[in-house]
Amino acid sequence: MDTATVGQSFAHDSAAHHVDGKASFIDDMPEPRNLLHAHLITSPWAHARLTGLDLAPCLTVPGVVAVAAAADIPGLNDIGAILKGEPLFPTETLDYVGHPVAAVAALSPAAARAGAALAKIVGTPLPPVFDIRTALEREDYVCPPMTMLRGDVDKALAAAPLRLSGETEIGGQDHFYLETHIALALPADGGGLHIFSSTQHPSEVQHLVARLLGMPQSAVTVEVRRLGGGFGGKESQATLIAGVAALLCRKTGRPVKLRLDRDDDMTVTGKRHSFLLRWDVGFDKDGRVEAVDMLLAAGSGWSTDLTPGVVSRALSHADNAYFYPAARIRGLSCRTNHQSNTAFRGFGAPQGMIAAEAMMDDIAHHLRLDPLAVRKINFYGPGRDITPYHQTVEHFRLPAMLAEMEEKADLAKRRVAVDSFNAGSPIIKKGFAVAPVKFGVSFNNPAMNQAGALVMAYTDGSVLVNHGGIEMGQGLYTKIAQVTAEVFEIPLNQIRVSSTRTDKVPNTSPTAASSGADLNGMAAQQAAEIIRGRMAEVAARKFGVPLEDVQFKNGEIRSGNYHISFAELAELCHLQRVSLSANGFYRTPKIHFDKETMTGRPFFYFAHGLAAAEVAIDTLTGEWKCLRVDILHDVGRSLNPAIDRGQIEGAFLQGLGWLTMEELVWDKDGRLLTHAPSTYKIPTARDLPADFRVELLANADNPEASVYRSKAVGEPPLMLAVSVWLALRDAVASMAPPGARATLDAPATPERILAAVEAARSGVR
Repeated sequence: MDTATVGQSFAHDSAAHHVDGKASFIDDMPEPRNLLHAHLITSPWAHARLTGLDLAPCLTVPGVVAVAAAADIPGLNDIGAILKGEPLFPTETLDYVGHPVAAVAALSPAAARAGAALAKIVGTPLPPVFDIRTALEREDYVCPPMTMLRGDVDKALAAAPLRLSGETEIGGQDHFYLETHIALALPADGGGLHIFSSTQHPSEVQHLVARLLGMPQSAVTVEVRRLGGGFGGKESQATLIAGVAALLCRKTGRPVKLRLDRDDDMTVTGKRHSFLLRWDVGFDKDGRVEAVDMLLAAGSGWSTDLTPGVVSRALSHADNAYFYPAARIRGLSCRTNHQSNTAFRGFGAPQGMIAAEAMMDDIAHHLRLDPLAVRKINFYGPGRDITPYHQTVEHFRLPAMLAEMEEKADLAKRRVAVDSFNAGSPIIKKGFAVAPVKFGVSFNNPAMNQAGALVMAYTDGSVLVNHGGIEMGQGLYTKIAQVTAEVFEIPLNQIRVSSTRTDKVPNTSPTAASSGADLNGMAAQQAAEIIRGRMAEVAARKFGVPLEDVQFKNGEIRSGNYHISFAELAELCHLQRVSLSANGFYRTPKIHFDKETMTGRPFFYFAHGLAAAEVAIDTLTGEWKCLRVDILHDVGRSLNPAIDRGQIEGAFLQGLGWLTMEELVWDKDGRLLTHAPSTYKIPTARDLPADFRVELLANADNPEASVYRSKAVGEPPLMLAVSVWLALRDAVASMAPPGARATLDAPATPERILAAVEAARSGVR
């Protein structure tokens, strides 16, 4: 019997139940007695002064039991995740179409919806702002500007032999998780609350609900078993949904469930931040960068939400894989009258990387050089290893990875073949691009890099693990079970991971920033090692051997000819009154960051990836097709290769959707028009290239002391899809005069591709 688990491809813990429909989500739970269903009342204006709110008509609808607005909040009306000033329900201004103003609770969802429709909102419309450029002109920001600075940028730019400036716009993206936002709030003994929330951050829901209701945090328990997808959209914004359910539960004394349908979810909740990216770069004749001045302006929506963190991470990834001898990278968080944009897989890093990659392409086209050669000459390396935020880049794997991909994927030959094809094809043009990824792993806020776990072994040899991480389809629970099984050297089927609860592990960080396995895996490992140490002492006494001679192996504890099963030893520990329960706690070492100077070591390590993409476009229609993609990705020593491969493939497809087809459209009054699958196009398996090759970097143990030397895999692969956008840009550039650059904003829809082709033909930028 081989009980080794780490590094093996075990199935997702809910895989079978996802297929047979037995995986239970909040809306699958049996409805408690006296349950009320809630519905939101929302603003019809993009921007207005709230002058009146009459909810009395709502109560005339049969089945409506209660209504709630700002005046009903007994505590502090503020759910700001980073900065204060974000009310659950507004009292002064309405800031986007869909802004929740109040809520109705009724005996059925239909009655709640009917009651909400009768609410009378009185407001005085105010001038709205719908685009980043207008916000920039007004200098209207949701948080103070940020700047990363290294070297004398102005002097270096002035001295550079060559200089270019450029600009591109990147649109937002809806999370489109399969399970929309939902929360179920139940009254608990002693006036407390038990909340089932579809959230990536149960502790934040706990803390902010307690703030809203004027209760101690210990009186609020938040529980999560699994999410039907999250992607960052359920990190901070789940508090709105749970807060409304909790408020109505507290007011009525009855259980309350608030579930948003797809249209309401897309209308009410925030998206990936759109960005306006500008750069001014100085370089030499070989394409080597000497100085960079960048502006990254984020479309934040109406409130702060998580924008400071998103913009900070965007700035810290605007170098991607490249050394800038002098750099000034500014981040502005522009207020617009849209949904409050929030976390989304990558958390600003993809937008920052796109600025770097578009800039490298512009340099290459200006010099008429191979874009890959320009990238290689600007890679980090010895003596060129300090980032704009002053962290030293260590263990940089991209040069070696690129050499491997150049050989296996014939990059040079394919570049020549694409150029040759384009020379003889006037209508169909091909594009080819290689995109590197250097993604920093850790929360930018050092305080968030901590996790706890509670591990309990039972006398029959089974083990229960509770930790602060959230299972949202990424396989975290399976990885935590594998880590625990590896410590005890027992089969995986003896490990059970319980739902995440704030009354078991307190003050947790969100499952975000690709840190779920890193943080919670280490905490679980430490807790299991404490128990294993206690058990080993009991075994040593029983065998009469030194402690160091005791071995855990294949479900048994051995020393020489002595052996005992794990279950038998657990029973013996209990009889000898030895605790089989332990708390583990982990905090990421080495990291620090000064928010004032924007310098430090915000990342414990870097994950690396490479993608080569080949596309074809029809220059008469703008239609396009992805022909082939090669991926080589660095996951360290993989905890579970099958899960990691699935994460890479899924992240790439999600990134492909963001950059090529997922277009958010609002009308002139600020109403979101793309609020359902009928109007918002997401990618499917059919959008993957027929030739799709994914490899995990071999023999790649993480040099840093991560959990079993693995590396994060949740977010970094999304940025591999930048290769497709770059390849489309390359195809467009083939239509431009020699030495001219081509622009292509994202998402690169057929309409945008066609417009870019026409501009390239005419030499217009």
